[in-house]
Amino acid sequence: MRSRPFRAVLAATFAAFGGYALLLPVVPLWVASDGAGPALAGSATGVFMAATVITQLGVPALLRAVGHRTALIGAALALGGPAALLVLTPSPWLAMPVAVVRGTGFGVLTVAGAALVSDLVPARMRGRATGIYGVAIGLPQLVLLTGGVWAWAHLGPTTVLLAGAVLPPLAIPAMALLPRRVAPSPAAGTPSGVDRRAFLAAAVAPWLVMLVCAASAGGVITVLPLAQSAGVAAAALFALTAAQLVGRSVSGELGDRLGLTGLITAPSLVLAALGAGVVAWGLVDAGTPAVVAGAGLVGLGFGGVQNDTLVTLFVRAGPGRSGPASSVWNTAYDAGTGLGATALSAVLGAAGAPWAFVVAALGCALTLGSAPWLTPRTGETPG
Repeated sequence: MRSRPFRAVLAATFAAFGGYALLLPVVPLWVASDGAGPALAGSATGVFMAATVITQLGVPALLRAVGHRTALIGAALALGGPAALLVLTPSPWLAMPVAVVRGTGFGVLTVAGAALVSDLVPARMRGRATGIYGVAIGLPQLVLLTGGVWAWAHLGPTTVLLAGAVLPPLAIPAMALLPRRVAPSPAAGTPSGVDRRAFLAAAVAPWLVMLVCAASAGGVITVLPLAQSAGVAAAALFALTAAQLVGRSVSGELGDRLGLTGLITAPSLVLAALGAGVVAWGLVDAGTPAVVAGAGLVGLGFGGVQNDTLVTLFVRAGPGRSGPASSVWNTAYDAGTGLGATALSAVLGAAGAPWAFVVAALGCALTLGSAPWLTPRTGETPG
């Protein structure tokens, strides 16, 4: 993890995800400034995520064809450059095609980055490496998700849009330090490859857990600003994002040092479900401290689920198949986030905010039934 390529991946991830985080909340604001209604403005994010998920399915083939370095450089250009066009007009007719191109770049970035991290380190360090990678992803979001909205109000749309266009290409010098292709570090006792059908069957449980937990967390992130004042929502989202970084890091450490890969998901789901329930209680009776504390528990549990399911997929895929494992995990993450935001927003409108968080808690609780299927199997080397 002290190698130049690994550090280059972290630096590149920090810059590229910074551009993503900065523009995620403000592009809908820009489209709405042209008179578009909330549904049309919000669809800019929906189109972006749809393009991301579709692209993620094809990234393993792209990595085989051109390698990690070329794929990542192209992803940075696609994610950043087109955003500069948005300063020309807030029209949806421009915003939607730009969202498709940027979502395509983001899809490549997410899958290729996670796969590269897995291949750059020995299998015994994979949990910690993915945890550190998660921090490199999360820190820009911690600062820029709320900072983007502040900058929008104080510096104006043009400054924010251009900053979002510049940040991802700033990752290219770090990406240029990466080898064109990376030979994965084999794990002792792990077969050199896993049959595609066998891997897909083994991937069902971690994929389902990740999908539902991402839907619950994504819904919480979406509903909080709609249900609370800006100050309370900002504090709760900060707590959720910060705790998520802690959850990913701790999960990686426990998985590697204690051999608990696959066993961390169940308690993490309990934490996430408990947190969503505490948020609901805060909205009904307990007030702001409970809302913020509950959001922190959601983040802590979600971070644990993220890291544990990703490393489980890497283990089950076997050396040389980090790309497919990363693709499966990222589709669950991003599809779940989009579905959860849509579903819990609908619950918010139909039954009120507390019930939206009750549904989020139930989703995590019901997914506990799949958690035992993540436990290490005979012949697997966890961590």
